[in-house]
Amino acid sequence: MRLLYTLAWWLALPLVLARLWLRGRQEPGYRQHWGERLGFYGRKAPASPMTIWLHAVSVGETRAAEPLVDALLAEWPGCRIVLTHMTPTGRATGKALFAKHGARLVQSYLPYDTGAMPARFIRHYAPRICILMETEVWPNLIHQCRRYRVPVVLANARLSQRSLKKAQRLGRLILEAARAISLVAAQTPDDAARVRQLGVPDVAVTGSIKFDVVVPASALATGAWLRAAIGQRPVLLCASTREGEEELILDAIARASLPANTLLLLVPRHPQRFDEVEKLVAARGLALQRRSILAGSAVVAPATQVLLGDSMGEMFAYYAACDCAFVGGSLLPLGGQNLIEPAALGKPVLIGPHTFNFALVTEQAIEAGGAALVADADALMAQATELLQDAPRLAAMGEQALAFAAQHRGATPRTIAAIKPLLP
Repeated sequence: MRLLYTLAWWLALPLVLARLWLRGRQEPGYRQHWGERLGFYGRKAPASPMTIWLHAVSVGETRAAEPLVDALLAEWPGCRIVLTHMTPTGRATGKALFAKHGARLVQSYLPYDTGAMPARFIRHYAPRICILMETEVWPNLIHQCRRYRVPVVLANARLSQRSLKKAQRLGRLILEAARAISLVAAQTPDDAARVRQLGVPDVAVTGSIKFDVVVPASALATGAWLRAAIGQRPVLLCASTREGEEELILDAIARASLPANTLLLLVPRHPQRFDEVEKLVAARGLALQRRSILAGSAVVAPATQVLLGDSMGEMFAYYAACDCAFVGGSLLPLGGQNLIEPAALGKPVLIGPHTFNFALVTEQAIEAGGAALVADADALMAQATELLQDAPRLAAMGEQALAFAAQHRGATPRTIAAIKPLLP
């Protein structure tokens, strides 16, 4: 099965590279560092007493990895981390977050899973351990790690029932890869139970590292500046929205009775969709401003109905600037997004019915009173209307969200403790 998988990779590679080039039209970063994706790195990497390889596919995983990166560098002072990504936005996020570590952290794109390419990566950097964030399982990468005696850890792991069924349909290819993983540090007992069904020999429940993320002071400062630019208007944030959700939200606003002068702060998850979402807003005759043109003493005009969050790396700032936050990817069957960030900032959280990627965390946040489930876009607007008109309830829900986030911290030291036996 793995040989067929490898052959499929090589046959598909011209199409993969063509798609990469086409994506580069909207995101120029996709046309950079191609050698890394193919396993070519130029000069030999500088020697390091110990190299830890950490893979975070994109923005969300990179931000979630921040507490783990800091803890690894503190626990093993002589180590260097090679941080790999699949997307330019993930790489840019990593550069912004980890520049403070200087030469102790090196970034690269993950090589394609052809077998030969991850093998070249391993020979070049000589990692002592490979840590994959959340749900990344690459059969040839794991096989090459086993060949070169590099233990593989799946950290902050989550596996939904849907993903489990998909993995089981792939049969021996995924099962063999799973059995070669040295350790899975799962977010929840349910995630751990599903991972065990794939045959992973060592599974620990450590919790979600995302609860341990510290909100940067710079993000809070940007959020305060943005809120000052908005003024005293009520602010409903719709964060990390996905394709198809913006239409539902914008149409529901037209039918809603939100408090007068409410500002919709709309932040699409994928930057290549910023222009598309602006057109959706304009087509409905709503006055719009873009975050990217706000600077210095600029203000959000009183007539502006929608502020488009078209910047990268400012999600914490957007949460800090809002009164109430809806977390996207949940109005349509997309699995939802991380609600921990708004909770950590003490913001009331609204979330749609499709949360299978974060099922337990969502349930716990709702039970704690820090989040509320909405059935559809109209229910979202109705719930937001109630909250924005009821200051005591809004404040109480925010306090419950903050308490919920604080209660679940501690996954990072548990993950480090689980990794220690695998490293000197």
